[in-house]
Amino acid sequence: MLTGAFAGFAAGLFGVGGGLIIVPVLFFVFASHGYEQQYLMQMALTTSLATIVLTSISSTLAHHRRQAVLWPLVLLLSPGIVLGAALGGVFASSINSDSLRLFFAIFEFTVAANMILKKQPAQSNKKLGRTAAVSGGMGIGFISTLVGIGGGTMTVPFLHWFNISMRNAVASSAACGFPIALIGTLSFIFTSYDMTFSNDHSLGYLQYDAFLFVAASSFLVAPLGAKVAHSISEKTLRLSFALLLFVLGIIMLIE
Repeated sequence: MLTGAFAGFAAGLFGVGGGLIIVPVLFFVFASHGYEQQYLMQMALTTSLATIVLTSISSTLAHHRRQAVLWPLVLLLSPGIVLGAALGGVFASSINSDSLRLFFAIFEFTVAANMILKKQPAQSNKKLGRTAAVSGGMGIGFISTLVGIGGGTMTVPFLHWFNISMRNAVASSAACGFPIALIGTLSFIFTSYDMTFSNDHSLGYLQYDAFLFVAASSFLVAPLGAKVAHSISEKTLRLSFALLLFVLGIIMLIE
């Protein structure tokens, strides 16, 4: 329960879906409970993606009510996202947990460095076409599944590059998070449904007891984090989140 509360508070505080925080926390929780070491990352990624299925629905509905989601754009990206997420789950299931842990740590460092440098997404004069949408969607879906996130850190700058406003890019990214999380989760489960784990409350790599606790407590505590965020400066929030990602990345490397 504390895992979900921490992730939910951080998600509300820093304005993220929580995957970058939920994955390492779940990794350490599963390790401390003696779960199969060779599959710790696969379990953490699958369980994180399952929680994002729910949070992405809530976030998308909120953006939709403000008429900020560009649904034709989401539909254009979806085929590539679905294929990329499916392949990502299969690929992640075929490699060892330590390799996934290393890739996750590098991704954390990259996001943290980008936040510290405060690098703004570039823009071009190009219009997003079908080829770019499919290839870009595949890349976003694939990498997002490998790190257990909804893909916002990649989808937003990708859309902004094609002259989509930040408001619409963020809203449409939230909608894209649903197929990433859903297909990623199902892909992980498909590759592991016949495997036996020490935790009886599991469906393949999905540890559904942890999923329920994280989802419930995250939902309840996230508003508190959002409330605290309004009392802290944007610069402090950004640097604090970057520091947290650096710390989590380092811990993941030395664990």
